[in-house]
Amino acid sequence: MNNLLINIFIFIPFLGFVVSLLLSSKTEKYIARTAFLTSGLNLILFVAFSIYWISFGMPELNIKEIVLYETSNYEFFIDFYFDKITAVYMFVGSLLTFLITMYSKYYLHREEGFKRFFNTILLFYFGYVFTIFSGNFETLFVGWEILGISSFLLIAFYRNRYLPVRNAVKVFSIYRIGDVGILLAMWASHHLWHENVTFLKLNNYELVHEHLVGHTLVGTFISLMILLAACAKSAQIPFSSWLPRAMEGPTPSSAIFYGSLSVHFGVFLLLRTYPFWENQIIVRILIGAVGLSSAVIGTLIARVQSSIKSQIAYASIAQIGLIFIELSFGLDYLALFHFAGNAFLRTYQLLVSPSIVSYLIKEQFYHFIPSTKSFENNLPRRLSYTTYVLGLKEWNLDAFMNSVIFRPLKKIGSSLNFLTFTNLSYFFIPAYLIGVCLWFYKSEIPLVVLNFIPEIFASIGLLSALKAFSERSSPRLAWLLLITYHYWVALAIGFNDNFEFIDTLLYLSGISILGGLGYLALNLLKKREKIHFSLNEYFGHAYEYPFLSIIVLLCGLGLMGFPISPSFIGVDLIFSHIQQPQIYLATVASLSFVIGGIAVVRIYARLFLGPHVKKYHSTANKSS
Repeated sequence: MNNLLINIFIFIPFLGFVVSLLLSSKTEKYIARTAFLTSGLNLILFVAFSIYWISFGMPELNIKEIVLYETSNYEFFIDFYFDKITAVYMFVGSLLTFLITMYSKYYLHREEGFKRFFNTILLFYFGYVFTIFSGNFETLFVGWEILGISSFLLIAFYRNRYLPVRNAVKVFSIYRIGDVGILLAMWASHHLWHENVTFLKLNNYELVHEHLVGHTLVGTFISLMILLAACAKSAQIPFSSWLPRAMEGPTPSSAIFYGSLSVHFGVFLLLRTYPFWENQIIVRILIGAVGLSSAVIGTLIARVQSSIKSQIAYASIAQIGLIFIELSFGLDYLALFHFAGNAFLRTYQLLVSPSIVSYLIKEQFYHFIPSTKSFENNLPRRLSYTTYVLGLKEWNLDAFMNSVIFRPLKKIGSSLNFLTFTNLSYFFIPAYLIGVCLWFYKSEIPLVVLNFIPEIFASIGLLSALKAFSERSSPRLAWLLLITYHYWVALAIGFNDNFEFIDTLLYLSGISILGGLGYLALNLLKKREKIHFSLNEYFGHAYEYPFLSIIVLLCGLGLMGFPISPSFIGVDLIFSHIQQPQIYLATVASLSFVIGGIAVVRIYARLFLGPHVKKYHSTANKSS
């Protein structure tokens, strides 16, 4: 019975999402009704199940649902897990989603993207439930990816405006940095446990201790990668600048995503893996330090913000920083309680934020009494002015991310001018065929040379991804380079032992089919829009070519390794075959995967989103 109910909790959001896709955009009543019936039914069933579960002593439930792919030394399976962490997140998520869907029915009435909004909310809710019920890293990564793409779509909801689209790409880029942490943590876990370890096994202290003895560095590396992913997802220092940018979406999506649920997934990741890193003192110190710096800096920035949404965003960052500190002290129950309280409070604040503006204006004109005492009055003037200016500049966190990460990547990619259509035809394809020949005769290659070949081929793939990321003139070239980098990475991993030809086919099948279909769609768009076809600006072609827009988006998701094609399993498969000493190869492969995903979203956003380039369409304000 437990197995059936857990499956129902996950199936209901998926069914609601599919039904909402089939409904006509003119039937607002039925679209909204589908959304709040989906979340409401899940909430009612979960409350009933929780009473039953608590009455039996709150046992931990683990369900190995289905094996998607299996070889002699590898198994990819979907695993669901239920415990107190899942229970709290499920209750909070279902209740808030139910409230937000009811609120949105009136807030977005007669909005052009009414159906699109509810489709995305239900996709998010499905990803949310899938993630919190995940029983291993592979299952968690499925929901993690769904959360990432639904975030992008919700921030860019006002797709005829410049800033929402630009900020959506920026937020998605930060999310992909978190994906590096998840991928490398999964890779190292494969070698530490020699299996796809479940979260249930992580609760076994003796088992965890046995595997960490003699592998302290590997354990620390896994924990640091988990911390990296958690910081990126929960907008902790130095990734805090994305959260206020995400507020460009509609107020309901800001409330459910960036005030309450999505922003707390970094906390969820730390809670779920707590038994693994709880005895690693240096990791706990780092988590506490990150939380403390985020709490202090977030508070200082929030106090000088002129936008109510930005104030709430930085206040939420500060509170999540406190939750990080609580986790570093081992107060996991307090952290769960704090999560629930912060989620409800931020949802309420964001939903009433439009009304607060009018209240404050009235208060300012009729009842304003200046404060006679404040904390800042006790500080030295120089320190007070310095923190004030830094707060106004948001501590230059946005500029820091650009100068340290994104600008260097663009600079490297822009210097690779030799990667053209001609050179791909005359040099890269022959070079790849030579690599395939070397793979067939790898047993005859000296071991010294063989050790360097995977790194060389993976580096070529990374260069292709970097060029696609920085390409500005030709969307088709960027798309072709994205397909190319997958082939180079697959070839590089193919030189490792036990990586069979069928594994390569599984990985490249989705890349080839969806990549080829996406290239044909771009070709068709170029024939129709010869002038307005580049990556130098946002063209907004989704207005006139909605079907092509959907095709390119779906094909792009396939290129990213999204769980709509076999390539998603292939991504985990290739990482499982990277050997433990091949840290460079794992890093290059994960960077290629992340940069390639950002490049895909950038191509889609530049071509199909933003103000329409043709002036006979109405032009909206830059910001929402």
